[in-house]
Order: sequence, then structure tokens, then C-alpha cells
Amino acid sequence: MDDETPPDADEVATIHRTVSEDGTEIAGRVHGRGPPVVLVPGAMGDGEFVWDPLLPFLTDQFTCYAMSVRSRGLSDHSADVSTERRIQDVTAFVESIGEPVGLLGWSQGGRMALGAAARTDAVSALVTYEPPVLEVLSEDEFGRLTERVTHMGELIAEDRPVDAARTFLEWVATEDEMAAAERVDFMEGCAPNVPVFLQEVQELGEGEGTTPTDPSTLAEITVPSLLLCGTRSIPDPWFTDGVNHVAEHVADPQVHEVDGTGHMGPIHDPEAVADEVVRFLAATTEPARS
Repeated sequence: MDDETPPDADEVATIHRTVSEDGTEIAGRVHGRGPPVVLVPGAMGDGEFVWDPLLPFLTDQFTCYAMSVRSRGLSDHSADVSTERRIQDVTAFVESIGEPVGLLGWSQGGRMALGAAARTDAVSALVTYEPPVLEVLSEDEFGRLTERVTHMGELIAEDRPVDAARTFLEWVATEDEMAAAERVDFMEGCAPNVPVFLQEVQELGEGEGTTPTDPSTLAEITVPSLLLCGTRSIPDPWFTDGVNHVAEHVADPQVHEVDGTGHMGPIHDPEAVADEVVRFLAATTEPARS
């Protein structure tokens, strides 16, 4: 593992680096002070931008490690972006901190966080915000997802990655959430990660064996787990059903709804999401080592 200070004097965050199981370097910026919390971003996100709205509400109490899985952000690129490799990335990063950590994953990042929490003792508490659970995705919604992904591929072929990112997000975000995303240039941040996301979705379509949300995997998670969802999430009821599915199989779940927001809650209403995260982690994570 390695922590370094960036050469730019205006940059206040250090960079934490480690190596995943296959030798791929995994990195993330470190913000704040307090007990360590590793943040895992969603499908087209990376640690370089996706947490910007949420971090100001966390960094006065926690040291936030905003990691990126392979082929995103500060982490190295890899031809193998399978679910297993990405779970290995999260696991290696968590274990490299050197002390028990809180683990927070949003959307696909929540899926990776569940997989990591099932296989390492380095996680002291787990928070997920609406991880996608394919086991409860209806056939109709799977068809709509397939249509979105196909259109995204067409837009990438036309060199329109921002529009491709927007096309997908419109499936999971309300108009208010899309407006919030526009205000923070969220689609522009996602754009470079669209091709690798499409590669990952193709892998899902080809089958991936046991998933991070399979009941047998979830049963391995014994740490306290806060499972968050919004009251306005779309497509309804996929994310709510997914949270309930996880809660049925992990050992120590707490389910909480964040009122008035949906899947994009961490950017649409970051303070409300952070309130839940802080309350839970303050009660379940260990004090930072001096």
C-alpha cells in the first residue's frame, strides 16, 4: 500500500494505492479525518467525481477513501473487468488500510461492497445505497435495461458518451434528480467510463456464476449493515425489492428510507443521505488509530 501527496500544492487530498489480486493497481483519494470509510462508486462513476456532493457532509467525522475499481479514475486499466475482479479490487483496497473500516457502496458500488464484505474481516460496518439486485429484476424491466444498453452502444459508436451516460441515468433517475446531476456535470464525469460499463454489462448477459447478491453470498456478511433506499426510486419497485432481498439474507440488517429522493440520492439530497450514514457509522465503526 502507498499514500502519497500529489505534487499540485492546491490539491488537499492524498492518494492511497494498493494492488489487487491480479497485480492491477487500485487507487483513490483520501479526504477528511476520523475513522476510515471506503467509498465505492456506482456503474459509470469513479472516485474522482461521484462523491463530491456527499463528501462535505462526511469529512469532518471520517477519513473517506474515495476509491475507483479498475479501468476507472486513478486506478489502472485492465482487460478483465469481471465482477470477481472488481470485488477483488474492493477487498484489496479495504484490507490495505491496515485497520477495520466502514464500507459504503452506491448502486453498482453497493453490489461490489456486498461482495467484499462477504469475504474479508477488514470491514467493521457496511452501508449500501440501492445496490442493483438482478435476482429481483422483472422481465419487463430487464427488457428496458437491454434497450437502454443497446442505445448506449449506438451513441458510443457516434462518439456521444455524455448522451450515452444520460440515456442510462434517465432510466434510474427522476426529473429532479437529473436536474441535480446536470448541475454538477455528472454525465460529463460518467462519460469516460461508459465503454467499460458496457463491457461489464455484456459480461452479465453472458452469465457470471454466483453473484454478490446471491443468498449464499449475502449469508456470509455478518457485520452490521445499513441498507438505504429512496422513497422516490425508479424503476419502481426494483431497488426497494433489492434492498429487501439483501435484508432477508445478511445477518444484521437495518433498512432505512431517505424521504423525497431516489436512486440518485447521494447527489440529489446528499445531506439527508449523509445523515443516515453518519448516524450508523458513528455507532458501529472503531475510533481512528493515532
